[in-house]
Amino acid sequence: MDLRQIEYFVRVAELGSFTRASVVLGIAQPALSRQVRLLEVELRQSLLLRNGRGATPTEAGQLLLKHGRSILHQVARAREELGRVRGALAGRVAIGLPPSIAKVLTVPLTRAFRAQLPDAALAISEGLSVAMQELLTTGLLDIALLYNTASGPGMETTALLEEDLFLVQRRSPGQPDAEALAQAPLPLDELSRFPLVIPTRPNALRMLVESELAARGQRPQISLEIDGVAAILDLVADGAGCAVLPMNAVSTCGKPDAFDARPIDGASQTRLRSKLFMAVSSQRPATLTQQAMAQLIRSTLQTLYR
Repeated sequence: MDLRQIEYFVRVAELGSFTRASVVLGIAQPALSRQVRLLEVELRQSLLLRNGRGATPTEAGQLLLKHGRSILHQVARAREELGRVRGALAGRVAIGLPPSIAKVLTVPLTRAFRAQLPDAALAISEGLSVAMQELLTTGLLDIALLYNTASGPGMETTALLEEDLFLVQRRSPGQPDAEALAQAPLPLDELSRFPLVIPTRPNALRMLVESELAARGQRPQISLEIDGVAAILDLVADGAGCAVLPMNAVSTCGKPDAFDARPIDGASQTRLRSKLFMAVSSQRPATLTQQAMAQLIRSTLQTLYR
């Protein structure tokens, strides 16, 4: 069996489509189909059921998918072990970051990565938690930082930190400064009085706000729905409404003096918080480079949020 053919088959089986796999692999669809077909001819087994909606593994395909993932992982480990002979880990790591964390984490994490893993390659993508979960399960991401999620089919999560959430408002002339307002928390029961500029469902922060208010028999007052922290803050600055965001989203926006931020109190005077998790695929064992990257993420976040 050809390693390239195994990789092609695994990608098609994971993504459920020759079209999507051809985009991910950067190969023309006819060439991809031909290579998978050659693998089927060699094994004398039909590996995929092809239909108008995509491709699904047969019983033989499920068996090869399990072995194929293991084979590709072992090849990656072998390359890493050979790289260690030269004194450093090699390989590529693709990570996904939510926008508010990306602004804070990207530069120090990249700096640490270059210093500790100089022979490895790093790819960083920004995205919302729901979209990154899909990229993680399809193998386009190796590690993703996700808000308010939990381990599920094909995914394992580790809690990293909790961030207080703030009601972010446009600062008007004559208002107290942000430090003064930050000393006056907003009771969660009062949050529904404020028109919110908030991401669309199923954004993790949106779902958290809705579930916390629903537990009190309330609903948020939605002024505008928009995905993207920068756009949300621009609209708040323009007077379109308020936002619920962690403080680092405001402090790194380029014009933090344009806003006032008040922490939000939840039940029993505890702060309303958003939880950040590190997620990895449970279907593909992490390579040594990916394990080292996960540790770098933990240590960098600890330094930034201590």
